[in-house]
Amino acid sequence: MTKKNETLVEIFSDGACSGNPGPGGYGAILRYGQHVKEISGCELKTTNNRMEMMAIIEALRQLKRPSEIRIVTDSNYVVKGMTEWMPGWIRRNWVNSQKKPVLNRDLWEMLLKLSKPHHIDWQWIKGHHGHKENERCDKLAKKAIKQCLRKKRGKAKHNG
Repeated sequence: MTKKNETLVEIFSDGACSGNPGPGGYGAILRYGQHVKEISGCELKTTNNRMEMMAIIEALRQLKRPSEIRIVTDSNYVVKGMTEWMPGWIRRNWVNSQKKPVLNRDLWEMLLKLSKPHHIDWQWIKGHHGHKENERCDKLAKKAIKQCLRKKRGKAKHNG
C-alpha cells in the first residue's frame, strides 16, 4: 500500500425512498485503512435524490480534518451535480440550464461547503449490480426507512 492510499478515506453511499416523495433513508460506509464506520438515517417525507445527498453529507460530517477522499455512489445525480453542473449553477445564481431554480439547493450548498476542505474523487457505479459496499449501504438505507416508519416521528433520525 502506498502512502497516498494509507491516507485515503473511502465513502460508499446509497439512498432509498418508499414512494418519491415518501419516507426515505440513507446509508453510508466510511473506510480509512482498517477502520470502518457505518452510518444511516431517515426522514418521513423526502425524495430519493435528497437521501442520496444526505448519505454523503452525513459521511463528510464525520471527518475531523481535510482528507483525500474517494466517494463511490450509484447516484449519477450527485456525481454529475458535483463534477459537471455545479459551476454553471453558481454562475447562474442557482438556476439550472432550463432557467429553473436548482432543486435541493439547500443540500447542494451543504455538500459544497462540506467538500471544500477535501480533495474528492467522485466515482459513479451502477447500483444493484453486486458491489459489496453499495449493497450494504442500500440495506442500511432500507433499514432506516423501516425504523422511521415504526417510530412515526415527525423528525428525522440519524444513526452513526
